[in-house]
Amino acid sequence: MIRFDRVSVTYAGDAVPALREATFHVPEGELCLVVGPTGSGKSTLLRAACGLVPHFSGGLLEGRVLVDGRDTRDHAPRDLADVVGVVVQDPATGFVTDTVEEELAYVMEQLGLSSAVMRKRVEEVMDLLGLAALRDRPLADLSGGEQQRVAIGSVLTSHPRVLVLDEPTSALDPSAAEDVLAALSRLVSDLGMTVLLAEHRLERVVQYADRVLLVGPDGTVVSGPPAQVLATSQVAPPIVELGRLAGWDPVALSVRDARRKVVPLRERLAEVAGRGAHGAVPAPTGSAPTAPHLAASGGTLLTARGLHVRYGRTRAVRGVDLDVRAGEVTAVMGRNGAGKSSLLWALQGSGPRTAGRVALPLADGADPAALRPSAVRRHVALVPQNPADLLYLESVAAECSAGDQQAGAAPGTTRGLLEGLTGDVAPAAHPRDLSEGQRLALVLAIQLAARPAVLVLDEPTRGLDYAAKAHLAHALRAHAAAGGAVLLSSHDVEFVAESASRVVVLAEGEVVADGTAAEILVASPTFAPQVAKILHPLEILTVAEVRAALTA
Repeated sequence: MIRFDRVSVTYAGDAVPALREATFHVPEGELCLVVGPTGSGKSTLLRAACGLVPHFSGGLLEGRVLVDGRDTRDHAPRDLADVVGVVVQDPATGFVTDTVEEELAYVMEQLGLSSAVMRKRVEEVMDLLGLAALRDRPLADLSGGEQQRVAIGSVLTSHPRVLVLDEPTSALDPSAAEDVLAALSRLVSDLGMTVLLAEHRLERVVQYADRVLLVGPDGTVVSGPPAQVLATSQVAPPIVELGRLAGWDPVALSVRDARRKVVPLRERLAEVAGRGAHGAVPAPTGSAPTAPHLAASGGTLLTARGLHVRYGRTRAVRGVDLDVRAGEVTAVMGRNGAGKSSLLWALQGSGPRTAGRVALPLADGADPAALRPSAVRRHVALVPQNPADLLYLESVAAECSAGDQQAGAAPGTTRGLLEGLTGDVAPAAHPRDLSEGQRLALVLAIQLAARPAVLVLDEPTRGLDYAAKAHLAHALRAHAAAGGAVLLSSHDVEFVAESASRVVVLAEGEVVADGTAAEILVASPTFAPQVAKILHPLEILTVAEVRAALTA
């Protein structure tokens, strides 16, 4: 169905190709998972598979790409619309209508389908993706995860034979991600659809994959069975890392298979803990540290009482009381539409607030919403869901210089923070040309230059590979250990397990759980990370904790 024959892609101004000599074949009716480090060329591969490269993005395409026998050199994306459906990384950029139902019907209208067929397919997709309750909602009022489900649905209504998706679960909560992936798996197995899917959260999707395409840092591509390719890949989900550590051959790809193999390892870890098979293994040295609790000396850096946020008739946040304390990395979790982003923006002062009070105890109880932006930034700095929203200059160097000036920091401060977060980034590079991880690191460096007491991040791991997330987790723990506080919202349970010391769970705008990461994550079938599910009932969240326990 999809065939690449010695395909290389080189963009204008680049000295090396983004994709190099890629040769592989994806048969009809397979779910093919594209993996690789951030910036390795996964999105370029997807765009080449649907004709966006080179017809839309430009650049030099060498070799041949065939989709259902059609050469993309001779067929523009519009000529492939009856065969290929595409869901981009940022779904909101592809919306062309105002409401959910209109968006689901739009592509079918362009294909000239009858109204009876359109109505039937809209209802089918709504049931498939759980969108019926959102039928009449404006797209602009949806959460990021809800928008992502609508984007996937709008493509499925056209019944494409090939579906190309770039990080389709990045903004979805774990339950919604499982529903979407299960739906895609059914389409592959029951209808013979071919799915080409790039994803960084491999723990969610690897069990569904028939084939893996590994894109290396140099743009080369390796194709093969998932267990074979991931066994030696530098990008691998926690279940594969655990299998490597335990010496499993072949490595397990699902929690069910891993639990069949894990009994000797679990008994060994229980023996290390000295509490028998049902004892808890204490967090070993090297796991995420928690800075000293500073409540006795005014350690609460941000407080909210009776916080309400309403959008029309929608109550996004309902009477939330929250204390953000120095030394803690606090993760706010919950299903899509639970009110996480609304809560974070209201706490920072930029978002709407219907009722309640937010105060900065170390700033004489000042309300962030009443302070000037330059003053707020020194107390509560926000990194939004799309970091590029804060980047407006023509180069990385200009953004760093402006960051220093706005923060009142010494020249070179932002640049130094950036290099510490992500290594060397070309000063002349345009911020829009950076990878997702580099853009996040740049915005994070700009915000950290002001030395804020509280750092707030809204879904910070979209587009980041495992190495980049580990680096980010280290930076957040370091900020907390230095006496600051971190408040982040995330659907990425693996990142939360690695970075957070405290977890707050929201449902329908209300706090339903608040405790340590181990207490909340281990007890939750939805938010438990892979390692916790595999090693249950041992209270271990990450592969790093397993490695440290065995070493000890």
